[in-house]
Amino acid sequence: PSGLFPTGSHEYEVFRFALAQHQDVPKLVPQVDMVDTGSSFAMTYAFCSQFSKGVYAIMGLYDRRTVNMLMSFCGSLHVCFVTPSFPVQTNNQFVLQLRPQLQEPLMGLLEHFDWTRFVYMYSSNSGLSVLQRILDTAAEREWQVTSVNLDTLTESAFVKLLADLDYKKDYQIIIDCELDRLNSILNLRRNLKNYHYILANLGFMDLNVTEFQKLGPNVTGFQLVNRSDPTVMKINQDWLNFDSKDLKLARRRLRYTGALTYDGVTVMATAFQNLRRQRIDISRRGNAGECLANPPAPWGQGIDIQRALQQVRLEGLTGHIQFDERGHRTNYTLTVMELSHTGPRKIGYWNERRGYVNTAVYRPVVEEFYGLQNRTYIVTTILEAPYMMLKKNHEQFEGNEKYEGYCAELASEIAKHVGFTYRLELVGDGKYGARDAETKMWNGMVGELVYGKADVAVAPLTITLVREQVIDFTKPFMSLGISIMIKKPTKSKPGVFSFLDPLAYEIWMCIVFAYIGVSVVLFLVSRFSPYEWQGDDSDDEDETLASSSQNQNQQKEKETPEHTNDFGIFNSLWFSLGAFMQQGCDISPRSLSGRIVGGVWWFFTLIIISSYTANLAAFLTVERMVSPIESAEDLAKQTEIAYGTLDGGSTKEFFRRSKIAVFEKMWSYMRSADPSVFVKNTNEGVLRVRKSKGKYAYLLESSMNEYIEQRKPCDTMKVGGNLDSKGYGVATPKGSPLRNPVNLAVLKLNEQGLLDKLKNRWWYDKGECGTGGGDSKDKTSALSLSNVAGVFYILIGGLGLAMLVALVEFCYKSRIESRRMKELIDAAMMSSSLGVMAGGGGGGENGRVVAHDFPKAGAQSLPCMSKAAGLGLSSAGM
Repeated sequence: PSGLFPTGSHEYEVFRFALAQHQDVPKLVPQVDMVDTGSSFAMTYAFCSQFSKGVYAIMGLYDRRTVNMLMSFCGSLHVCFVTPSFPVQTNNQFVLQLRPQLQEPLMGLLEHFDWTRFVYMYSSNSGLSVLQRILDTAAEREWQVTSVNLDTLTESAFVKLLADLDYKKDYQIIIDCELDRLNSILNLRRNLKNYHYILANLGFMDLNVTEFQKLGPNVTGFQLVNRSDPTVMKINQDWLNFDSKDLKLARRRLRYTGALTYDGVTVMATAFQNLRRQRIDISRRGNAGECLANPPAPWGQGIDIQRALQQVRLEGLTGHIQFDERGHRTNYTLTVMELSHTGPRKIGYWNERRGYVNTAVYRPVVEEFYGLQNRTYIVTTILEAPYMMLKKNHEQFEGNEKYEGYCAELASEIAKHVGFTYRLELVGDGKYGARDAETKMWNGMVGELVYGKADVAVAPLTITLVREQVIDFTKPFMSLGISIMIKKPTKSKPGVFSFLDPLAYEIWMCIVFAYIGVSVVLFLVSRFSPYEWQGDDSDDEDETLASSSQNQNQQKEKETPEHTNDFGIFNSLWFSLGAFMQQGCDISPRSLSGRIVGGVWWFFTLIIISSYTANLAAFLTVERMVSPIESAEDLAKQTEIAYGTLDGGSTKEFFRRSKIAVFEKMWSYMRSADPSVFVKNTNEGVLRVRKSKGKYAYLLESSMNEYIEQRKPCDTMKVGGNLDSKGYGVATPKGSPLRNPVNLAVLKLNEQGLLDKLKNRWWYDKGECGTGGGDSKDKTSALSLSNVAGVFYILIGGLGLAMLVALVEFCYKSRIESRRMKELIDAAMMSSSLGVMAGGGGGGENGRVVAHDFPKAGAQSLPCMSKAAGLGLSSAGM
């Protein structure tokens, strides 16, 4: 026989191995050409070359571009072509197809699973005939089938397609392609529990099933080779031990295509032995002729070879081998397999006689952790204080010892309870996990779980609907909600007049006007009321001298009593001020009207002073911080303070999807704000809050907000309540065997109180802003000088004003007195000169008139001068 194989192919290696195993058959002399099976010219040249050499049969591979050409040659020249390649629909009896057709087994499986809507991904080589069968059935049964030709897709287009399937929730997928392509596809899709794959491929066990074992029962496929058969095991071992100088390629386990090739050589060997046993002469002598002759000259004995090959019945590596009149495999059995936590297992079989037979027995899942102790699990996490932090001297440590924090201890406790070893690894892109809007691919820790790069995620990862669809979460280990972080308002230093703060400035102004008004009313009432006037009965005997009958009228006026009133305007102001200061004064109203004014003023001052005293205690002992923002509503109704969230997290997603008016308004602002209000990580958000001087508020989870509030420089604060309610959970890939044990471990840690203990340790015990909470805010401190400095300023100002007024009064009085002294001296001198003149003329009475004309004030202030003048006058009179 001859062979037509691609260079270095697995089938060529097995072809040489099979020939070596059948050296006892004399007709099996290899004539091998290494050709490009996709080139029609190369295949034509190789086929004709082999035909001209007088080969009895050709074994090899073909491509969709060369299959029709080969069939034409075989049918025209009567040369048998035995192939392990994909089967095609043909009636050419000279082409023997070793690989069974999959249309009917696949249709039986679809009926069993009752699929009515699915995606069929196929390769152009092997999938067209299956696609035709599926489309025909879909038209009859009203199936919804989406077909995808994998050969026409670029890598980026394929990734986008997968994301689109996620979005449309097309969870049932058939993949029909060769092993290498199938492995690469499953590398991208091995993560989703909601999905169910049927692999239209006969080599289920040839896949890297250990990599996909965590999928559970989401992958179903067909297995042609029974690997547990002793014959198969022996030949596979011989193949692994086979050594040939021509074969320098790395030795791999025998694939199903290799097993088909081996069976093809066995079929040819059996056919030649049968021909020899039947004494049929198939020898060819001399030149076999040209294959391109026109008209073609078929080989006369080719029909004998074809009949001998078609009549072969044997048990090979691929089960029972038998061909029908069209050269197709018949009477074969396919095993149906699926992946479980323990590895691939048989769930049924298919044959032409009975169709699909389900043999799987599904037992309740027993929580046993298969092989958890035998491997190290990858735990993905993210650097986020206090959940996961690098130790200060982390360079001195290796592995998990480099990390500390809430989640580092949580991961350790979970591993201790479940009983597995793990390795902490930071997420590559530093993100939590969201779906990209363009590529529809997941990033962050969710992406690492989805695409199989990690086994567990222990981090502050919020449990959300979109994440739960692609990964599994445990029960929440921490409950929280979205909260508002703002910069703590700076404690305003009390002003020197802070003692005025207990009462509003309007009240102080009203008090001043009330004081003036009461004083004026008291003054007027006292003027009108006769009871406030009192007579003055004192006589000035020193000023009253013996007078003559001519001065009787003046003497009567002197004897009339003077009436005085204590409540002049200045005394009224003094009385009101004394009452307001709760000190009182020497004078008090005598009239009923005046006492009514005083009484209501006293009651007014009682209430005002009591209120002031009570409020002063709070204002001078507690420095209050007035926050500009108290709730989300406050943020939404203003534009001066910007606010934003983490870019690519659940908080941003919350606002994007919210239907509440306030949050919709906030989202509308955030997405259109310029510059952007979204930050790459929490540290950037906190830094922006601290540096924006109160003009930026950051929306984040309350637990992180509470932690930052306890960190130096202690200049941020949480305001308002939580906007929503959510939880952090430990995440695992869909179908992971770790999910249930980790979930039980989290519940156990919660019931033991360890989770609360961990939070207290990393939030408050290690806090840098005191004990926090209400204790520090309720403590009062002694008043500082700045609190009451204004009182001292008023006191000093009052003392200075008093001294200044006293000086002004002294100067004014001195000036008045000096003027009066001068007038008295002038009057005395004048009277003295008049007395001298009167001594000669006898005008004694004129001297008395002058004496009586002296100012009363002058006489009072200068008594000696008055007496001297009197003596002078009397002597002069004498």
